[in-house]
Amino acid sequence: MKRVVISEFMDASAVDKLRADFEVQYDPSLVEVPETLREALADAHALIVRNRTQVTRALLDGAPSLLAVGRLGVGLDNIDLDACAGRGVTVHPATGANAQAVAEYVIASALLLLRGVYFASTDVADGRWPRTALSNGRELAGATLAVIGFGGIGQLVARLARALGMQVVGHDPQLSTDAPCWRETGARAVSLDDALRCADVVTLHVPFLPATRNLLDGARIAMLKKGAVVINTARGGIVDEVALAAALRTGHVAGAALDVFANEPLAAASPLAGAPNLILTPHIAGLTVQSNERVSSLVAERVKAALCSAELALAEREGGR
Repeated sequence: MKRVVISEFMDASAVDKLRADFEVQYDPSLVEVPETLREALADAHALIVRNRTQVTRALLDGAPSLLAVGRLGVGLDNIDLDACAGRGVTVHPATGANAQAVAEYVIASALLLLRGVYFASTDVADGRWPRTALSNGRELAGATLAVIGFGGIGQLVARLARALGMQVVGHDPQLSTDAPCWRETGARAVSLDDALRCADVVTLHVPFLPATRNLLDGARIAMLKKGAVVINTARGGIVDEVALAAALRTGHVAGAALDVFANEPLAAASPLAGAPNLILTPHIAGLTVQSNERVSSLVAERVKAALCSAELALAEREGGR
């Protein structure tokens, strides 16, 4: 019987579905104990991870029977794709399954940051009444959203933003300016610098690559109009955290929501600590009850199909001898 190792949290119903067909070792603590994970993979045929398990060449070297890696999410920067391809290990992300959760996080963050009134609960509860100070919040309707990276999630963010009356511009070097998605979402394709210069809200949806490291650096943050807000649910390292913290403290950037960081967990001594109008969340923009179910179910189905396909191919080869 094929063995499946799951090293991070997965929805219980999806784990049970896998157990119906395979021997499953489900232990979310494996990500914390690399040596135990390596031992578990010695005779495993599939590995299912989130974003913390590093599927490196060295890890694959200790898993000679591995046929498939399931990724409970969409980013693949924790998986050595070249090493997997070289060993014939297929990789199966949950493309699209958490898009709604991320898109709603972006819109909710934009609403919170532009309006700027939702951090006053303590003042109001203590008898203070900062009505005048909080009366200059801004509405989403009529504001311009810049979507940097116009894949599935970026396109869904654009649709939700347009439904709320926002103007949407986007930038994606992988897409031509006449790609159908621009027309279908009501967004306008522009250069990266033009998108940043006109934005009231900037949201990032690009993978972490050498070309996107510090994509939003000090120089580009300076391009933003005073009072813009920044949202990053993509990957840490895309935003220069030191430069963003400085811009928040000077007031050039009016607010930010960061769900991802260059180093996770975020260190207590981070330059972001204490910066004003800053929402920090622990890499959970794509995690909801519903998205967990969708992501887990989709990855379970794809891993099962990969293992069954490999078994069928092996049977056909043996039958042809």
